[in-house]
Amino acid sequence: MQSSIPNSILGYQRVPDSDSVYVDPAKLTRFCSDVFQSLHVPESEAIIAADVLVQADLRGVDSHGVAHMNLDSFYLSGLLEGSINPQPKPAIRHETPSTALMDGDNGMGLIVGYHAMADAIARAEHVGSGWVAVHNTHHYGMAAYFAMMALPHNMIGISMTNAGPQMIPTFGSQPMIGTNPIAIAVPAHKEPDFVLDMATTVVAGGKFEIASRLGLQIPDSWGQDSSGRPTTDPNVANAARRYMPLGIDRTNGSHKGYGLGASVDILTGVLSSAGPSFLLPKGYCGHFFGAIRVDGFSTVEDFKDRMDQFLIGLKNTPPEQGHDRVYVAGEIEHEVKLVRSRHGIPLDQEVIERLRKISGRFEIPYEIELG
Repeated sequence: MQSSIPNSILGYQRVPDSDSVYVDPAKLTRFCSDVFQSLHVPESEAIIAADVLVQADLRGVDSHGVAHMNLDSFYLSGLLEGSINPQPKPAIRHETPSTALMDGDNGMGLIVGYHAMADAIARAEHVGSGWVAVHNTHHYGMAAYFAMMALPHNMIGISMTNAGPQMIPTFGSQPMIGTNPIAIAVPAHKEPDFVLDMATTVVAGGKFEIASRLGLQIPDSWGQDSSGRPTTDPNVANAARRYMPLGIDRTNGSHKGYGLGASVDILTGVLSSAGPSFLLPKGYCGHFFGAIRVDGFSTVEDFKDRMDQFLIGLKNTPPEQGHDRVYVAGEIEHEVKLVRSRHGIPLDQEVIERLRKISGRFEIPYEIELG
């Protein structure tokens, strides 16, 4: 049931096939939606929130999928405790024809992000591009989900978010910036769309959680312990929340990861008034979304043909020794989704146990596993 992509490319954190439980994507989406609805999220919004999570797992971005359907994690705990509004009514507080500041009404970022990106797309339809900054909201899942919303509209999509301080600035001794991911989605013609989704730290925080669940060590370049020493223990690094910027150190270009993370903080935190990472209230985030009409620059057909030429050119790069092909951003996730859509999503035993507990807690039938 694995994709044709070698495990060395997929990543060492992949759950072994023998230890995986395969679940039906549609049934998993319905299950997650039912859970959100049991916590007073309206059905239409619950379906959106569930889709954001399941699409992450379908694309192999397991760090941002249903593993976060956990009674102790931010989505469900926030709804249970009342710190997240289950029925937000996002509102525009300031705008021009192409830009807007949106108040997320303390809602889940999974839902608020969807509406904000839809607003950016609507503005782009009218004036060529749309840009929406968001405050008063929470974690929004996989950044690529929102950027990809622009693709059916023949637009380039951009999505980014900040989070509480986790990245240690170059030459710094304490975290000040979040993992602050950036996603850019660009439509192509015959080739899979270009979809970049990257944290500005070496890895996203969810990678530490996966390593912990699977009992794996992490490279000592990913994070530090509470004393600032490199660690290979994912639990220690996750507890300390001391992650390294892309590049790791100044010699290897950490100022670039730091600079990118700071740039995301400016657009998502300073521009939106949500606050930069080190000033965010606990559990809150700021977001930023963009949509750009391709036909504002050329015909859609010509642009997509040029994108195909560009992508094919990159993939025709002679591979280095030990590898048989070169990939472009989003290609691996595209191929993983093709396989998982046919054969199911593999979840590790701990995630399955979490879902079973949720099923019992909310009295929602657990009928997601494939036979």
